[in-house]
Formats: sequence, C-alpha cells, structure tokens
Amino acid sequence: MEAVDLALILALDGSASVTFDEFNLMANGCAAALRDPETIAGLTGGPQGASLMALLLWSGHDAQEVMVEWTRLDSPATVAAFAQAVEDVPRVVPAGATAIGEALAACARLLEQAPAASHRQVIDMVGDGRSNEGASPETMRDLLTGAGVTINGLCVLHEEPDLVSSYTAEVIGGPGAFAVQCQDFAGFADAMRQKLTREIAAAHRGRATATGQTSRTV
Repeated sequence: MEAVDLALILALDGSASVTFDEFNLMANGCAAALRDPETIAGLTGGPQGASLMALLLWSGHDAQEVMVEWTRLDSPATVAAFAQAVEDVPRVVPAGATAIGEALAACARLLEQAPAASHRQVIDMVGDGRSNEGASPETMRDLLTGAGVTINGLCVLHEEPDLVSSYTAEVIGGPGAFAVQCQDFAGFADAMRQKLTREIAAAHRGRATATGQTSRTV
C-alpha cells in the first residue's frame, strides 16, 4: 500500500464511568466529526492524498478490542464508510476499570500492524477519567513518544474536572501533543471536530517541511 500523510488511532473509553447513552454520544460524535467537510478535505487532501485510521475500544486490564481495522481514507466515500462503521460500533469491552497504560500498549501493537508508511502517527486517547488499573500510562507514553508517535487527549470533564491536568502529566506527549476538553458528552462532537482539525493541520505542516522520509514502526 502506498504511503499516507497520517496514521491515526481513535482510542475510545468504554470503562464503567461511561454509560451506554454516553458511549453512543461518543461514537456518534466521532462519526459526526469525521463527516465534517473540513475533516474530509484534510484527511484526503495532503501531499499523499490519503490517511489511515483505526478504532480501538478499551477499559480495564486485558480489555482492548480493535473494532475497525486500519482503513485507507483517500476519498469522501471511504471517509463516509469509516464514519458509519464508527457510528455503528458495538460496546464489546467489559465496563470495567480505566487502564490507560494498557490501552496505549494496545495502540502500540496496532501501529506496528499499519499497512502503509505514514509521515505522522497519532493516538487519540479519549476518556472521562484518570488511569486506575494496570501499567503506568507514563511508561507507555515515553516508549511511544520516543519512537516519534504523538499522543493527544480528549477529556470529558463530567466526573473529574481536573482531568486535563492528569492527561497532561501522564498521558499526552510527542511532537505537537495537546489535550482538548469538553464539559460533558453532549459537547463531544464539537470537541472531536476541533481535535481532528488540529491533528490534520499538524500532519500537513510537518509534511510540508519534511525531507520526504516516512516511518511506520513503533
């Protein structure tokens, strides 16, 4: 498969603090953000004309599932199909604890399986609580960022108002890393749209100044 501008994992929290209604808002919000014309243009309009995306659900230790495999997004039709798959995703992980370190480890394995080289690799960690089980998020963050991966956060603050501070200290990292917040799941679509816009813009900026080399391994 030909190289792409961006390889992006959406890693969605399915832990016990996320109700089924909130999970549906999260999945629908991701799909709505992907359907935004600016998002579509960004994902398909870089120098390579394509991006890769995959969807991972996670909760506690040993509870991570790849729900949508790596998909090449190179046209409005392929983005629309991916958005529909995200909207229809079932909540299959147990509603257990919040094991962010384990989720990052699963993302690392998924990046290793990417079917094409990418100029920029990004993990979108989406959650509503700090890690409370499993491996330390900092350990996996440092391994990933040391390999050039960027980890960004989308923090839903309905239960933990200081979650952005926790994500900043323990989760996000790498080139251009940032965390976006929303007060509740009702505002999730707008926050995700802002997040994708920033990630796509960063990939395009970096590509414009790069030497043409790409990377796909973690």
